[in-house]
Amino acid sequence: MRQTLAEKLIASHAVEEGRPLPVEATAAVRAGAFAEVAVDRVLANDITAPIAIREFSNLQVPRVFDPDSILLVADHFTPNKDIASAEQSAVMRRFAADQGIRHFYDVGRTGIEHVLLPELGLVGPGDMVVGGDSHTCTYGALGAFATGMGSTDIGVAMGAGTVWMRVPESIRIEFVGERGPWIGGKDLILLSIGELGVDGARYRSIEFVGSVIEGLDMAGRFTMANMAIEAGGKAGLFAVDETTEAYLAEHPTERPRHEPAVADEDAEYHTRLTLDITGLEPLVALPHLPENVRPVGEVTNVPVDQVVIGSCTNGRLEDLREAAGILAGRRVSPGVRCLVFPGTQAVMLAAIREGLIEQLIEAGAAVSTPTCGPCLGGHSGVLAAGERAISTTNRNFRGRMGHPDSEVYLAGPAVAAASAVAGRIASPEEVLS
Repeated sequence: MRQTLAEKLIASHAVEEGRPLPVEATAAVRAGAFAEVAVDRVLANDITAPIAIREFSNLQVPRVFDPDSILLVADHFTPNKDIASAEQSAVMRRFAADQGIRHFYDVGRTGIEHVLLPELGLVGPGDMVVGGDSHTCTYGALGAFATGMGSTDIGVAMGAGTVWMRVPESIRIEFVGERGPWIGGKDLILLSIGELGVDGARYRSIEFVGSVIEGLDMAGRFTMANMAIEAGGKAGLFAVDETTEAYLAEHPTERPRHEPAVADEDAEYHTRLTLDITGLEPLVALPHLPENVRPVGEVTNVPVDQVVIGSCTNGRLEDLREAAGILAGRRVSPGVRCLVFPGTQAVMLAAIREGLIEQLIEAGAAVSTPTCGPCLGGHSGVLAAGERAISTTNRNFRGRMGHPDSEVYLAGPAVAAASAVAGRIASPEEVLS
């Protein structure tokens, strides 16, 4: 029996008594089996790291398995919004210093973790990455097996350098047809979640393939891999191709690369879907689930109080370009707060040099330092009761961005920017015309 991309990636890292499995034994790494796998990177942030550090200390081992493999990013409540969040970050700082962890990213050096790590070349094809954040699956865009885990597992991984996991079944989604104007990775993943439902890929890997994917840039692929978890996915995976290689040439990996994995043609999948996107409109996910997907033309009567552009899902330079292209020469509607969060310091700097930040500010947007703040209702954009936001973030659960009686609509940067101008959910064509 041949193997899926997920099975290949896990098999390549499977160990027994600390040693890699013999080649002949890797064929047994199949969906449903349990495997101990060696990890290349262990990630935690200012919410999950303190718990993981506590669990690591309970192991009573003096040192992490490899200080250069531990990645700590202060991004959720950064800059610290209160004493509690300051204490969380202080725990990370002390641990990084004590353990000699050089990949600790704090204010001024930090960014939203899932934008920052690929940018710095800290993850790459064939890697096994576990993170104390559900959107760790973002790195599947680079052909890595990357998945979120609980802080206890992350603490153990810091000490042991291995984790146990059940090999997931796989779903193969092939995108065909012609990609229309304004259709990007956010629309493709919302379409997928609308088809699968928020638990349709629960503990399954999703492989994204097809002619449409071949023409999609890395920013779009990162967006799709990032939101695989919104369908319950264990991982969201892309094969390494020329687009990946071009990105890696600009963001070379810090360590020698693994050989990219390739799914076998006759691999066994739980589900195979083919989605024809010809004629697809930009999509919007309505409250309070990412599966509540509608074409933007069906929801243009919805007024908004706040627009959020950024996050680990859509905070890359390409996203800011798209938003600025719509906002340039226009104004944010009176009564609407438009908040922009570049994904990293480097994204911010590039956007400044391109004049994008100037265009955004002149339009009436507020541009912030990189932070996850508003996405999780943490700070820098919390909603009051009865308020409504359209956001390029990844979740719109009840109370996700603030008060339980607020509402969050999800969309790509073009729809979000157009909505900021219109004062209600709007399509880019409507505003540009």
